Amino acid sequence: MKKIIIVGVFVGLIISGWIWSSYQNALDTTLKVVAGDFDYSIKSGSSLSAVIYDLANKKIIKHPRFILWYARLNGLSNKMKTGDYRLTNNMTTQNFLDDIFSGKVIQYSLTIIEGWSFKQLIEEINKHPQIKHTINKIAKEEVMSKLSLADIHYEGQFLPDTYHFPKELSDIDFLKRAYDSMQKVLKEEWDNRADGLNYKNSYEALIMASIVEKETGKASERQQISGVFIRRLNKRMRLQTDPTVIYGMGDKYKGNIRKRDLLKDTPYNTYRRRGLPPTPIAMPGRDAIHAALHPAEGDALYFVARGDGSHQFSATLKDHNKAVIKYQLKGRVRSFSSYKHKKSD
Repeated sequence: MKKIIIVGVFVGLIISGWIWSSYQNALDTTLKVVAGDFDYSIKSGSSLSAVIYDLANKKIIKHPRFILWYARLNGLSNKMKTGDYRLTNNMTTQNFLDDIFSGKVIQYSLTIIEGWSFKQLIEEINKHPQIKHTINKIAKEEVMSKLSLADIHYEGQFLPDTYHFPKELSDIDFLKRAYDSMQKVLKEEWDNRADGLNYKNSYEALIMASIVEKETGKASERQQISGVFIRRLNKRMRLQTDPTVIYGMGDKYKGNIRKRDLLKDTPYNTYRRRGLPPTPIAMPGRDAIHAALHPAEGDALYFVARGDGSHQFSATLKDHNKAVIKYQLKGRVRSFSSYKHKKSD
């Protein structure tokens, strides 16, 4: 009798060991994904059993029973999260289970580019295939209402950055993230601004940052350009910056600014009106915001594009006009907005 019991125990231990080994092997086995990776979608209402047996039928995982045992023993059977998951050949079954129980879904991305307008941002959001679209046919002001920001102008309020998100994130939730990011950065930069600036509030700094962003061809010149505009404001000189005129023209802008465009009065025509325009004209990045709040010192009041992305800065109108003739007119002397050419010159 003792021998029977001993043999029975021994056999039981062997069977238990085999079961444990098979159980552990089921968790440690790598997935078999033919194409290298495979995106698998777990729909709302799906059961863990249905998912595991579906993947077993697809020959991606082995030993579905052991996997389900693992989930039951660890109280995870009802913990599976819906969403899209990326399966790869270097993943073990355990890795896969960890992902679906923690909700580590595939992350998609959209990058907001420095200098984009709100219109451009909405166009890119509406084109993104993994974003849930709810605002593609409503006015800009209504979008802000949906964000509970009805009293805030839409332009310039969303921080340029790369944002990662799961499939079916709504466009409104995406915009909320970008808006909150902008408010955080703007507050941080405002709290650490240079002394002696004449901005009434951080919103005016945001407006300036948007102009700096649109005027800058080389990142290293942001603070110099900011310094020019700050000095012009302090001297009550008009900013006379083309990007504000272009923004005020809206859809009428076709690639060129004509003399009549500079003469036409709009709230954004800084050739006609002193001070800052009423709103930002684009979405500035953090570096442009920093530049607006930390302008470079100096005496330059003018700058003109050299044609290579950089600018020539000048302290006097006379030097500025010379720079315009050199870099914009290729040495051909003729009249332009700030200079009347005379044959006697």
